[in-house]
Amino acid sequence: MKIATFNVNGINGRLPRLLEWLAEAKPDAVCLQELKAPGDRFPEAAIRDAGYGAIWQGQARWNGVAILARGADPVETRRGLPGDPEDAQARYIEAAVGGVLIGGLYLPNGNPRPGPKFDYKLAWTERLLAHAAGLIEAGVPAVLAGDFNIIPTDQDVYKPERWRDDALFAPEAKAAFQRLLDQGWTDAIRALHPDAIIYTFWDYWRNAFGRDAGLRIDHLLLSPSVAGRLAKAGVDRAVRGRDKASDHAPAWLTLRKA
Repeated sequence: MKIATFNVNGINGRLPRLLEWLAEAKPDAVCLQELKAPGDRFPEAAIRDAGYGAIWQGQARWNGVAILARGADPVETRRGLPGDPEDAQARYIEAAVGGVLIGGLYLPNGNPRPGPKFDYKLAWTERLLAHAAGLIEAGVPAVLAGDFNIIPTDQDVYKPERWRDDALFAPEAKAAFQRLLDQGWTDAIRALHPDAIIYTFWDYWRNAFGRDAGLRIDHLLLSPSVAGRLAKAGVDRAVRGRDKASDHAPAWLTLRKA
């Protein structure tokens, strides 16, 4: 089973690139972020014509998450994280696909730091940690996949000294990511490529992609009950270099059969 995450940075504007990648990579399940479209503008027909069922939570201009399943309809289990009924931002969606519970997330950016946006990032992350702990306790085969907007270590960023004041690299954000790992979640890419320089995001400015001045902020985390099935993991870097591409590249993993 191949599971991927892809921050599309506007699903309608980047739809040709998304459909192109789906046809090439053929993932069985995909978490999408930054749809930047209200729910009624999600391109369901085009996605279905490509062979995928979908659930989504849209939001005008910002945010937005979706889960796609190849040849099936994802069975939605949750929309939004528990813990704050007033939170209207479209950042978390969860579904069962192929016997695996998949949580698709778009964690807040948090800049500028300090400030209310950083406070929201930390509060949202605490809610994610609580929900993730519940999934571990339930023992379900689960994957948390998405744009975490967290650079876990110096290894995951080009010239880390330039990011010390950024919310993505803040000590509190890195500590929260480590707390997820301490719960028992496995960082799929690092588990198989512990020493490699791997990025998933390159800014549009200053030829960042050409210089490979990137960040690794898109992650796939495996619960203990499924981590032993991890076979492969990587990033489809070439997708970032295409015309009118997202500033993220898809990250993915494959699981052996149970």
